[in-house]
Amino acid sequence: MKTKFLSILCVLVISISCKKKQDLSELANNKNTDSLEIKQKDISKIRYTDYILDSRAQQAIIHWEAYRQVQKIVEEVKRGDLGFLRNNSKEVKELLLNLKQDIPLEVNSSSILSRITALETKLLKLESLTNLTTTSKEELLNNIQDFLVAFSNFNLQMNKKIENDNIIIEKP
Repeated sequence: MKTKFLSILCVLVISISCKKKQDLSELANNKNTDSLEIKQKDISKIRYTDYILDSRAQQAIIHWEAYRQVQKIVEEVKRGDLGFLRNNSKEVKELLLNLKQDIPLEVNSSSILSRITALETKLLKLESLTNLTTTSKEELLNNIQDFLVAFSNFNLQMNKKIENDNIIIEKP
């Protein structure tokens, strides 16, 4: 009788302790998943100079659909939504191709093309890191910052191009 009681007690203790270990491991997995998730709060901590288009540059690119799509992606990334970049490689490449091909004449220059190439590089890198399961949160945030800086520099370059085109220099 005593052995029967002890054996039942041992089985209960073992099952209860196994359950606690399992709960702890599930809790640890949930913390890891939560800590890798990018949120708007994380992105708002990123420090960079965000240039926006001035009114003349906006008028110059008013019909540039590919730019508006990239701008929409940037806004989503700023909100912490990387959904467009997940398993969407074909659409990302098509968007970048359209961005290069449909440049309005007012902003078509080698400096703008180089900024588009830089933006393309950062977007493709961010897209590939978003789809990797081994990417750390810090690495992803650094690449988000690089992408946002590239887009901001792209806007700045378009502003400068429009500004320089509107300068009237009188020759003596």
